[in-house]
Amino acid sequence: MNLRVIRVAKWCLISVFMLIILGFVAGVGLFVYYAKDAPKLEESKLQSKPSSVIYDKDGQVLVDLGIEKRELADTKDIPLELVDAVTSIEDHRFFQHRGVDPIRIISSVIHNTQNDNTQGGSTLTQQLIKLSFFSTKAKDATIKRKAQEAWMAVNLERQNTKEEIITYYINKTYLGNGYYGMLTAAKNYFGKDLKSLDLAQIALLAGMPQAPNSYDPYAHPEAAKERRDMVLRAMYRYKKISKKQMDQAIAEPITDGLQAPSTSKSIPSYLDNYIKQVILEVEDKTGLDVNKAGLKIYTPLDNAAQQRLWDIFNTDQYVHFPDDLFQVASTIVDVNSGAVIAQLGGRKQPTDVTFGLNQAVETNRDWGSTMKPPTDYAPAFEYGVYKSTGDIIGDTWYVYPDGSNTPVYDWDKLYQGNITVRKAVWGSRNIPAVKTLAAVGLDKSQAFLENLGIKYPNMQYSNAISSNNIGEGSQFGASSEKMAATYAAFSAGGIYTTPYYVTKIVDAEGKETIMKPERKRAMKASTAYVMTDILKGVITNGTMTNGIIPGLNQAGKTGTSNYDDTQYDQAFENIDGPYDGSSLAPDENFVGYTPHYAMAVWSGYDNRMTPVWGAKLYLALDVYREMMTYLASTTDNADWTMPEGVQKTGNELTITN
Repeated sequence: MNLRVIRVAKWCLISVFMLIILGFVAGVGLFVYYAKDAPKLEESKLQSKPSSVIYDKDGQVLVDLGIEKRELADTKDIPLELVDAVTSIEDHRFFQHRGVDPIRIISSVIHNTQNDNTQGGSTLTQQLIKLSFFSTKAKDATIKRKAQEAWMAVNLERQNTKEEIITYYINKTYLGNGYYGMLTAAKNYFGKDLKSLDLAQIALLAGMPQAPNSYDPYAHPEAAKERRDMVLRAMYRYKKISKKQMDQAIAEPITDGLQAPSTSKSIPSYLDNYIKQVILEVEDKTGLDVNKAGLKIYTPLDNAAQQRLWDIFNTDQYVHFPDDLFQVASTIVDVNSGAVIAQLGGRKQPTDVTFGLNQAVETNRDWGSTMKPPTDYAPAFEYGVYKSTGDIIGDTWYVYPDGSNTPVYDWDKLYQGNITVRKAVWGSRNIPAVKTLAAVGLDKSQAFLENLGIKYPNMQYSNAISSNNIGEGSQFGASSEKMAATYAAFSAGGIYTTPYYVTKIVDAEGKETIMKPERKRAMKASTAYVMTDILKGVITNGTMTNGIIPGLNQAGKTGTSNYDDTQYDQAFENIDGPYDGSSLAPDENFVGYTPHYAMAVWSGYDNRMTPVWGAKLYLALDVYREMMTYLASTTDNADWTMPEGVQKTGNELTITN
C-alpha cells in the first residue's frame, strides 16, 4: 500500500514538474514570439526630442510647443541625491539588475494579490523604454508590449551605461504643467538648477513622474506632500539618507521655495482653441504625444482669418456685444478642401488658461432650425419625396406623428395654408418641416445625417425642427464644426469632408506623413444645388436682413432654440434690462456659405437659462456678416453651377434625374 502511494506521489510530482517545464517552455516561446517584433533600439528615440512646431497654411510658424518647456541636463549636472531619490522610489536595485528585475516582478505579484492598490514590476530601464517607444496609456499595456519592453530593456543595458540610462530617464519624464525633464521642472517650480535643490525638493520631483497631474504641488499640495514623503521614506529605508535628514525634509512645507505658477501663455489667446484641436487630431490619428515627439505639424489655418475672427469676437470694431458674458463660437471651413481654416470657441476667454473650453466643437447646445435643411428637406429631395422647389405642402394644424397627439406649432402660432417648399424653408415653418420628415422617414433621415457626420442616437420627430436630443453630451451631435462641414457639403455639390486641422506631419527623423481627409459623396449634386438655391433666399426674403452682403453669392439658414414653458418662466426672471416683448431663446445660430467658405456661428450665454432676446438675436448673423465680408474680399465672387439633372422653370427648380 505504501509502495503504491509512493508510486502515485512520484508520478504526481513528475507530472507537476513536467507541467512546470512545459509552462516555462511555452512562456519562453511566447516571449520570443512577441520579442522578435520589438521596435529597433534607436538612440534618437531615447534622447528627448526637440519641441514640436505647428505651422499655418503658408508654412509660417504658429507656435513652438517647447518654448521654455524643455531643458536637458547633462549627466555631470545631475546630483547623486536625485539619482538616489529616483532609484529608491522607482527601482532600488537599478544598479544591480540588467534591465529586468525578477525579484521586483515576484514582489509586485505577491503585493497585488494581497492589496487593493496595485504595484508595478517594471524597472526604471523598462519605464524609459515605454516612454521612448510605446504608448503610455493603460489600455495599451498588453502582454505582448510588456514582453517587448523587457527584451528591449535587457538589450539597452547591454549597449548603454547605467549613467546614460538614468540621464535619459531624468530628461524624458513629464512633471506636470507642460514641463518635460527634471531640470525644466526644477527651474520652473523652484527657480533653481538640479544641484541647487534641497532634499525635500529633490524628493518631490523624483516622485512626480508616476502621476504628474495628481502630484501637482499647485493643484494637489496634500497628495504632492504624501508622495514626496513616500520618496523620502524609501531613501531612508535603502540607506541613502539618515533619519535626521528624512525627518527634516518631511517637516518642510510642500510650498517651501515653490514659485508662483506662471500666468503667461506660450500659445497666443487667439490660437488657443485651434491649436487644441490640432494636438487632439495628431494624437488621435497617430498615437504620438505631441509634447514628446518633436514633430513638425502643418495645418490649413488661415492665420489672418483667425486673427480677424478673434478681433470680431473681442473688440467693438465690428460687432457691438451687450456684455462680456455673451458668448459666440464659430468654425469656418474651406468648401473645396473641407479643412477648418479658422475657429474660435468663445469671447473674452481667460488669458491664463491653455487649452480651455472650446465651445466651437461642443455638442451641448441646440442649433434650432439650422437642422431643417439637412434633416428634412435635403433628404426629401434626395429620396424623391419632393421633385421641385415649387411642390406644395400644407402649413395647417398638425400633430406629431408619434402617437402622442401633441400639436406642432410654428414660431408665430399661425398657419399659412398651402405654401411651396421654398417658402416653407424661407419662413422656417415647423409644421411643413415635421410633415417632410414624416414623409422621408426617420431611418432615411438618420442615414442621410450620418453621412454628414451627425448622428441621432435617439431620433425623434421633434428633431425635424431642432437639434434637441441629437447626441446630447456625445461627440456626435451638432456643433459649429459639424454644422460648417455639413453646409460645406451643400456648397461642394454634395461632397462631404470630415473637418480636419492637420495636413502634414514630419517626425523627428524626417519621415513625412500626409494626412488625407476623409471625403465621400453624401448626396446627389442635384440635391445640393436645389438646397443651395433655396437657402440663397433665406436672408434676402426673411426677417434677418442684417446678414446681407451686397454682391456676394451666399446661402444659409438661421436657427433659434426654444425653452419649454417652465424654462421660459425661469429665463424670464433672468432678463437684464428693459424688456421689449420679444421672444426669449437659449441659443441663436446661423450657418452660411459661399462657393469658397462655409461658416457656422452659435451665440448665447454659458448659462442656458440666461436668455438671448431683442437685439441679441441678431448678433450671430452680425458675426457671420463681418467675417464673411472679410473672406469674400480675398476671393472672387463665384456662383454655383447648375448640375445635370436640374431644370429651372420660372423661379423654381425641378430635379429630373
